[in-house]
This record gives sequence, structure tokens and C-alpha cells, in this order.
Amino acid sequence: MLSDYQQRLREHVLAAPVCQAPVPWKPVWDNRTPIGGLMGIGFAVHPETRRDLVMVVSSGGHGLFDAVSGEKIARDRDLDTGTPDASPDLTCPGLGPIAGSRVHIAGSLFGGGLHSTTTDGWALDVVSPEWPNHRVLLSADGDIYKDPPGERWWHIFHSNYSTFRAAGFSPSGLTLAVATSSDLTLWARPTLNFRT
Repeated sequence: MLSDYQQRLREHVLAAPVCQAPVPWKPVWDNRTPIGGLMGIGFAVHPETRRDLVMVVSSGGHGLFDAVSGEKIARDRDLDTGTPDASPDLTCPGLGPIAGSRVHIAGSLFGGGLHSTTTDGWALDVVSPEWPNHRVLLSADGDIYKDPPGERWWHIFHSNYSTFRAAGFSPSGLTLAVATSSDLTLWARPTLNFRT
């Protein structure tokens, strides 16, 4: 049984329509990219370009994407490479340009997590007012439980078609990712923006 306050919060979130992420966030792909059997994701940095990379662990192996262009830059179909639960720190071996390093992987199958805030004030909340469907809410100095949607917080993703795995920012704060059991969605921005 929900209290009156909890019911108001639930209705407030349920009333928010899915919308585009606000400027400066831009979708990396026109739509989410399908990845069957996705189990978890993690972030790394390209050693030469210094751009964010997203590593995906799925039932089909491991993949590495450039988080700005969306290009798949490495793939390992060897399922013997392992999953993060085989490592005490929830990591997998890097591949392609990050071979020789370890990447922390987050996902509901393994545990772990991604950054939920950036140093310049963006925040991400994952809520489930209609469990098991998850909603991803992006905010910029806004109170998602008080402010109206679309002003300082935005409902940017609704996983009502697939099982939610993970959502969060890269350590740089320039990439935002949402992963479900069937796909990956990315947004990127060129720089941090510290408000004065």
C-alpha cells in the first residue's frame, strides 16, 4: 500500500512523456543499436584519441564502440573470454585499442554500477513506478519529484519492451548510456559546461 505522498510521486513520474534528451546531449545513433543477449556495459578511454569507449558484454561475446561516432571498433566472439562475475572486481579484459587493460562492467546480471552524476551538474535516476519497466530520468539541477517534466528533468528512456541492464555516465561525463537485454542507446556531448 502506497502512502498519499508515494502515490503522488508515482503519478508525477508516470505522467512524464518520453522525450529527447536536451541540448547539449545528442543521440549517437538515429535509434538504439540492437545487441542480443546484452548482459552489461562499461566505459574505457581510447589511448590515442582520448574519446570515450563503451564495452558491451553479451551472450555473443564482447564488443567495443566509439561513444562519439557509434562505430564498432573491436569485437571478440570468443565466449571463453569470460563475464565480469568471474572476476572479484567485476571486470573483463579489454580488446582492440584497450587490450591489456581491464574494464569495469555494470549490469543487473552482475551488479556494479555506472556514474549517476557528472561534475557539471547532470544527474541520472532510474525509477520503476510500473515495475518491472524502468524509466531513465535525466536532470540538470532539477528536482524530478517536484519540478514539471521537460524543464529541468526529462524522461529520456522507457524500457517497457526489454529487460533493463544499466544506465549511467562515462567517467568523463561526456557520454550517457542505457543498456537493456536487447540493445544499447548512447548520447554524447562535446564538452562539460560548468554554470557560473
